[in-house]
Amino acid sequence: MIDAHHHVWDLAVRDQDWITGPRLAPIRRDFSLTDLAADARGTELRATVLVQTIAVPEETPEFLALAAGGDLVAGVVGWTDLTAPDVSDRLAALREASGGRHLVGIRHQVQAEPDPEWLLRPDVARGLAAVAAAGLVYDLVVVPHQLPACAKAAAAHPELTFVLDHLGKPGIAAREPRPWAAELRALAALPNTTAKLSGLVTEADWEGWTSADLRPYTEEALEAFGPDRLMFGSDWPVCRLAASYETVLETARELTRHLSPTERAAVFSGTALRTYGLEDLLPGPCSVTG
Repeated sequence: MIDAHHHVWDLAVRDQDWITGPRLAPIRRDFSLTDLAADARGTELRATVLVQTIAVPEETPEFLALAAGGDLVAGVVGWTDLTAPDVSDRLAALREASGGRHLVGIRHQVQAEPDPEWLLRPDVARGLAAVAAAGLVYDLVVVPHQLPACAKAAAAHPELTFVLDHLGKPGIAAREPRPWAAELRALAALPNTTAKLSGLVTEADWEGWTSADLRPYTEEALEAFGPDRLMFGSDWPVCRLAASYETVLETARELTRHLSPTERAAVFSGTALRTYGLEDLLPGPCSVTG
């Protein structure tokens, strides 16, 4: 099993200024790869994709060093300023850094951008072209009203693979499948797009969600993208606000139980392996499986 989406942070190294207020207090602490291995113990976890959290240039080299120094992280989705005039040079420098072979993608917190068409700005478009030229993919962390811009960006950059994180954060708690569903399908209609079955428990009612609450959104994604363009991600440790690692994984397995063994293998490993090019980056047998 490949976990295609998780985070780590050390508050002594860098504050996570988005973790504010009493509701987020349970995750306002350090989370390391050792903590992840402990939470995932007993699962079939083989390798992971470590995803950026803060838009600072120091974080990505730190993550690449973690990947190079251990046997759990196969790929890193990092951050660089897409609007920088020298974005191509910055990407090249990351690839040349220690652990640079583990850089598989770039992400920006588009969800925080006030401009719903931020992805379509000329300077951002130039940055996306540089990501494609570097042989990397681009992770989309957006909210539903930004999905139309995602589709336009994907259409404008057919040479770049776009990965939609958390299915675009649908309003599960508010039971709002529309217009999210139509916009999701418009994005999925483009062949250079994939998506992650991740982050859904924290879009639901944290205290009272059930797998039935998530099913309409999972089924919509399966119909739109198909198993070959969907991948499992835990969104650990953010998921801990609503569920344990094991519960997130078992819920995803329950929601995909009707698929064939080949289709389930795609969701839980194959799509991530192919999309992020992880085959040559996989570590040896992982200690968390014991």
